[in-house]
Amino acid sequence: MSTLIKNGRIITAEQDYFADIYIEKEEITTIGKDLKIDADIVIDAKDKYVIPGGIDAHTHLDMPFAGTKTCDDFESGTRAAAYGGTTCIVDFAIQTKGNKMREALDTWWAKAEGKATTDYGLHMIITDLPDADIEDMSDMVKEGVTSFKLFMAYPGVLMVDDATIFKALKHTSKTGALVCMHAENGDVIDVIVQQALAEGKTAPIYHALTRPTTAEAEAVNRAIALAEMADAPIYIVHLSSNDALEKVAEARDKGLPAYAETCPQYLFLSIEDDMNKPGFEDAKVVFTPPLREKWHQDKLWAGLKKNTLQIVSTDHCPFCFKEQKELGIGDFTKIPNGGPGIEHRLQLLFSGGVSEGRISLNRWIELCSTNPAKMFGMYPRKGTIAIGTDADIVIWDPKKEYTISASTHHMCTDYSMFEGRKIKGNAETVISRGEIIVKDNEFLGKPGRGKFIKRDTYGTAWQ
Repeated sequence: MSTLIKNGRIITAEQDYFADIYIEKEEITTIGKDLKIDADIVIDAKDKYVIPGGIDAHTHLDMPFAGTKTCDDFESGTRAAAYGGTTCIVDFAIQTKGNKMREALDTWWAKAEGKATTDYGLHMIITDLPDADIEDMSDMVKEGVTSFKLFMAYPGVLMVDDATIFKALKHTSKTGALVCMHAENGDVIDVIVQQALAEGKTAPIYHALTRPTTAEAEAVNRAIALAEMADAPIYIVHLSSNDALEKVAEARDKGLPAYAETCPQYLFLSIEDDMNKPGFEDAKVVFTPPLREKWHQDKLWAGLKKNTLQIVSTDHCPFCFKEQKELGIGDFTKIPNGGPGIEHRLQLLFSGGVSEGRISLNRWIELCSTNPAKMFGMYPRKGTIAIGTDADIVIWDPKKEYTISASTHHMCTDYSMFEGRKIKGNAETVISRGEIIVKDNEFLGKPGRGKFIKRDTYGTAWQ
């Protein structure tokens, strides 16, 4: 099967030009002006942008949490991602305490097998790292799982101590892998939470009010210090506040390999605007870290522009309001933490970022595709448009107007965090490894066509 994309404006992280693209089988084989090549499929991309498929480096599909599990599995989650122009994700396998990482990897491979509609990679969440098992990390790297997530929050469940974090960092400094850190001071937050409950403060908003920005900033600072001692890079996930951002900026000013992502919810939602709903509605925006005061948004946008923040991921961790979020009625600590966003990342960043002059077209691609590919060992196979790369391509209509709503989205949640938000710009045609999987809002892909991506180690693309 061959495809010819004609008359498009090609946007990558570095370039902006007009050309045709010829795809044969799964790869881009030719790029040039006015190509005269016969193809099975011809797409006219006039007045459209031709961009590399988005890469969401932070998702949680079919994940057990708080007595339930996320409502999107690898089929529904990757399908929704594709509708929004994302053609590859990196999900998280979770090692359970007392078990080997290999068991977690096999479990997550089984979850994706026969279901993933787009390509996917896996990070490994470490919850237990005795000295005898440290080489398990090396085995994961050989399998193409080249990044590890550790938690400084959720004591008794996912949280590990500083010694464990340091051991993991020391090991990645040798193997070239990357540690991803959930940075909040979990012990202190737990004390604040228990005090709030004792005072009868049980509504969803207290999830946000018991997790102060200083608890995030302290943990970010500590994580960076541990990485510096270990002579290893560090990647802070879902950074939400200016306090934490300043710690990353300080480290980068010192020349340390400290990186961070933020998420659309922290760029567009706030305590003031989105946690004043009647009844239990605020539970829809309970995730960790929580929503912050609105002024933090401008600081995060500035961080994206200045490259203090390198990536925008979603932390897609979807739970339905009915029966799942409602588990926390009367006790905010029992609300499953997470929100749905895998479908709308490119739309939101284009509409609220590019169209409103906060970031450039090239930076949009860099944040949503190229940098994730580079950071997590998939570049140049993915994350750009060039001869020899995977034909993961999106035909983007910059003029398409769209209103985000649970009534029209393709995620399994019964609500949207961005309900009623009007955007301009949307994916028209989505191509994954040369195959059209979305066209004119119709899904044409099949479950199981997505491949596991064996990733290189951190830094390969930065050399």
